[in-house]
Amino acid sequence: MDLLFLGTSAGVPTKARNVSATAVIEASGSQWYLVDCGEGTQHQLLRTPLSIRDLRGVFITHVHGDHCFGLPGLLASAGMSGRTHPLDLILPAALHDWLRLGLAASDTFLPFELRLLAVEQLTDWCSDALRVSTVQLSHRVPSVGYVFTELNPEPRLDVQRLDAEGIPRGPLWGELAKGHSAEHAGRVLHGRDYLRASRPARKVIVCGDNDSPELLAEVAKGADVLVHEATFTQPIIERSGATFGHSSAAQVARFAETAGVRNLVLTHFSARYQPDPRRSPCIDDVREEALAQYSGNLTLARDLQRYHIGRDGCLCVGAA
Repeated sequence: MDLLFLGTSAGVPTKARNVSATAVIEASGSQWYLVDCGEGTQHQLLRTPLSIRDLRGVFITHVHGDHCFGLPGLLASAGMSGRTHPLDLILPAALHDWLRLGLAASDTFLPFELRLLAVEQLTDWCSDALRVSTVQLSHRVPSVGYVFTELNPEPRLDVQRLDAEGIPRGPLWGELAKGHSAEHAGRVLHGRDYLRASRPARKVIVCGDNDSPELLAEVAKGADVLVHEATFTQPIIERSGATFGHSSAAQVARFAETAGVRNLVLTHFSARYQPDPRRSPCIDDVREEALAQYSGNLTLARDLQRYHIGRDGCLCVGAA
């Protein structure tokens, strides 16, 4: 299971960072899911191995433009690339008419079914490999985090159950191992009922904008990775006297330490943080502020960098 960041800047793009978009990639390495779609996301995709045809679902955290303005272009390109299978798009209800109007006004034809689902009504969304649920966050507008949990990872046959039910070894077991259905003694057996996970499911939380990390306390239990915004450092907030609905690096790091989060990935950095350590404020300030509060595995996300979540739940830099 991997994360590939397509945009890590807050509000506006910079020369080094595009606005918000994060790809969650299945363990299979091909099927993937997109969390937020800021302007320019489709351009970033051209610099990755990801294909729009393999996109399983799009999940928008909130209505602000740096998280959704790339949607119409991405969908139009998906149509022109030859995509034909349906696409689920989970986003705030307030954006449904905006998106429909944009596509209609631009005479955009989509050769695939676009299924718009309101995030406000979402309980669980599932593919064959992942279950996605939401957690409510705190921002200037309603905002959510998406919780991705693997379903039945690396399934293997439940041999004990098969033996207990007297199902003979042989080709029948082979069909069930593939997830297929088969008939035995006048009874239909379903592969899904005889497959069990061979390792613990990985759990990843990708958040929208949020000024109250403590809202994640319940879902953070057992999470392997938390991806959270760190728009500002604490001195910037103290000088301005306002958070503007965002978190500081220190605030998120303190929560992650208290919650026992194993891997913390910070993203959504204000454009004021420069990559050059000779200039101030610098992105290194964000790292140092977080490290002062957090003893786990800290990562500051970089555009177009892919990170791998191992079977043991450890996050490391993966192949681009």
